[in-house]
Amino acid sequence: MSDLQSFESPTPRLKSWAEGGLLHIRFNNPTKHNALSLEIWEALPIVLERAARDPRVRLAIFAGEGEKAFASGDDVSQFEDQRAAHEAVLHYERVAETALQAIHDFPKPTLASIRGYCIGGGLNIAIACDLRIASMDSVFAVPATRIGLGYLFSATRNLTDLVGPGNAKDIVYTARRLDAAEALRMGLVNRVTEPALLPALLNEYVKAIASGAPLTVKAAKRVIQELTKPDADLDLELCHRLILECFESEDYAEGRRAFMEKRKPLFKGK
Repeated sequence: MSDLQSFESPTPRLKSWAEGGLLHIRFNNPTKHNALSLEIWEALPIVLERAARDPRVRLAIFAGEGEKAFASGDDVSQFEDQRAAHEAVLHYERVAETALQAIHDFPKPTLASIRGYCIGGGLNIAIACDLRIASMDSVFAVPATRIGLGYLFSATRNLTDLVGPGNAKDIVYTARRLDAAEALRMGLVNRVTEPALLPALLNEYVKAIASGAPLTVKAAKRVIQELTKPDADLDLELCHRLILECFESEDYAEGRRAFMEKRKPLFKGK
């Protein structure tokens, strides 16, 4: 993919680049286990907005630099300056909520590839993604009650939607650490594998998603999002329109021909 600079993050704490239809977003603060900062939260919507407009991007992959952490939560050393005074707290919360909403609303599939610590804000980012795969040495937790901070509304909603109210209360109330096996049982992650096999599992997902019809994936993502809303807020007209667009697309015709000709389809997202 050309024009890689258009996907560069405005901060070195967040690496971002596009390659082969993939948008890579990598948290880059390994000396602090990829702790998140205000500048990272501010950069995420900027990178995602650019990628959303580019038809060459098929999938966004979130990961952490190194092998110790996906992201170990917000940088507590910055809290006294950035999350103490009333106005500073409100600003930080708005920026973080905006970033999480940008991930949730990104029109293309998002996948968190998790190794090591996935704590607090890092877990919030992971559960805002569509899919999560993790290595067996991953650790998950929400330590909000150990600090006394209020847990973000969007993150609480995402966690509850994902694991149910009972498990969400368990995770938040106790602040206990979950290993990858328990996270899998709860539904917090989709797949778990040995650390050395995580790149292969990621590649499996990349190939499966990238080879599918883009319009079908787009429709599925939006329809599933609509189905998580209360019935009164469900946009059935939008759902039907997205599904109809698939049937009226060139890709649907190509898919039918490829099936009859016993070959792999070549989808164009049209």
